[in-house]
Amino acid sequence: MHAPRMNASAQASSTRSLPVIAIAVGDPAGIGPEIALKAALSAETLALCHPVLVGDRGVIETHARLCGITAPLVSVQQARDAVPAGAVALLERQQLPSGQLQLGQIQAAHGLSAIDSARAAVQAGLDGAVDAVISAPQTEAAIHAAGIDFDGYPTFVARCAGIAPEDAFLMICYDRDGVEVRILHVTLHVSLRRAIELVTRERVAKAIGVAHDTLRRIGIAQPRIAVSGLNPHAGEGGLFGSEESEIVLPAMADARARGILVEGPWGADTMFAKPGFDAYVVMFHDQGHIVAKTEARNRSAGLSLGSPVLFSSVAHGSALDIAGKNQASPAAIIAAVRRLAATRV
Repeated sequence: MHAPRMNASAQASSTRSLPVIAIAVGDPAGIGPEIALKAALSAETLALCHPVLVGDRGVIETHARLCGITAPLVSVQQARDAVPAGAVALLERQQLPSGQLQLGQIQAAHGLSAIDSARAAVQAGLDGAVDAVISAPQTEAAIHAAGIDFDGYPTFVARCAGIAPEDAFLMICYDRDGVEVRILHVTLHVSLRRAIELVTRERVAKAIGVAHDTLRRIGIAQPRIAVSGLNPHAGEGGLFGSEESEIVLPAMADARARGILVEGPWGADTMFAKPGFDAYVVMFHDQGHIVAKTEARNRSAGLSLGSPVLFSSVAHGSALDIAGKNQASPAAIIAAVRRLAATRV
């Protein structure tokens, strides 16, 4: 798979009108490098963007060999450099010495590798070298084994951008029978006890506002947003808690004062069946993730919001058990490409 470095003067110019999307390859011991490479070679991806992988050459070549994928990697100095047809652009990182990669295993070195690829890709976004960033799945146990404080990509991207982590939000997106479903979380990777503490009027209102602004950014002129309650049945009129009346409803009033079309609060167990909404805002992780992973197993992707970098990560795991077996689908990464390319426009 090795190919020589190429400079911009030798490149074709056919891709220059397309957005440049960096794809960090994720956990080197999981399916990340495989699905990143498959996505970069996809005809749909190539019609929508100029993809650039970010990661260790040896890792990607190992996955390509095991999966029977034949495509040259071309190391580029600038992410916007074009490459020959059939080749894949690579922003090369030096991460794992030969023999250190252990497929299917949780190792600190693998966690360091995943974070290095993601950080380099985000920095390229901050520098304006790429228009958007996607990350293949990471393994949080490997990242924590490396001694890195990591609680998900939204806060990771925020820290890279110098933004307060509490200003970062996640929006899970997937297709349901041709209709885009978007779920924004008020809180994410914290304990349920801590999530309840974080559900304040100010944060709920901010989450609704971020959802609204994101939808406007992708071309929805007057977004309709549904909001869940915190308690079962959205509190059932105070029978199961008062957070809806004391926190969620006032936050929705604040959003309406901004001209935002918002309805609710509803119980999360019934809200997603309500049609006609451009986004759903939920209070904590499982309220949104359970429905997304049930309805769109291995097809959903997350948008990290609140930073200047358009960043998406796939919502499924690194699947250590099938790494290197050519069984993984790149569908979630391709869906993220489709979404980010549309967002940029």
